[in-house]
Amino acid sequence: MPVAVITGASKGLGRALAEGLAREGWDLVLDARTGSVLEEAAEAARAHGTRVVALAGDVTDAAHRAALVAAAAGLGSLDLLVSNASALGAEPLVRLDALPLEGLRAALETNVVAALGLVREALPLLRASAAGTVIAVSSDAAAEAYETWGGYGASKAALDHLAAVLGVEEPGLRVWAVDPGDMGTELYAAAVPEDRDPRPAPESVVPGFLRLLERRPASGRYAARDLAGAGA
Repeated sequence: MPVAVITGASKGLGRALAEGLAREGWDLVLDARTGSVLEEAAEAARAHGTRVVALAGDVTDAAHRAALVAAAAGLGSLDLLVSNASALGAEPLVRLDALPLEGLRAALETNVVAALGLVREALPLLRASAAGTVIAVSSDAAAEAYETWGGYGASKAALDHLAAVLGVEEPGLRVWAVDPGDMGTELYAAAVPEDRDPRPAPESVVPGFLRLLERRPASGRYAARDLAGAGA
């Protein structure tokens, strides 16, 4: 069975991806900060007959990142690393003239530094896999200028660039920055609590991620919704 590590897997897109991959026969190592909620997500994935290791912790902790990779090795390989854990920098989001610098540092630490640290920890296993893949979960805020999204968008833009360079430096891997588009998640609700407009469920974009894994296009940046709607 192929093995995936997914960060930020207790809810939202991370949990939806975990269940989607479990249905496809993947074994999983799941990360999130809240152990009780993470275990619920792990049980939902296990219901599909897959092996799941749930490790609660913070991706900014180097020891926790090492434990995630070691757990994947214990399952036999590491074929896919999904950097999905994210921090906003301010909740709710604020304009740049009010953004606390410590909030920006926290967003960069979680969204960029920790993601790179996890990739570096995982590279030996990813290189050893016949289908080693890294997915960096991006955002349209990385490419578009939306008021109040400056700090978060800057962190995701930096993540996009790291993914692009990694794809050049590691031609034996597939490295994709994937923009999932608008989703109704707790992260979005924390970012813009006054926005009550309904948004698509995270499960609706999982087919796009699965199509990427099926087709294995060149390293680059992709939009999950475009992929989900593409023909076979």
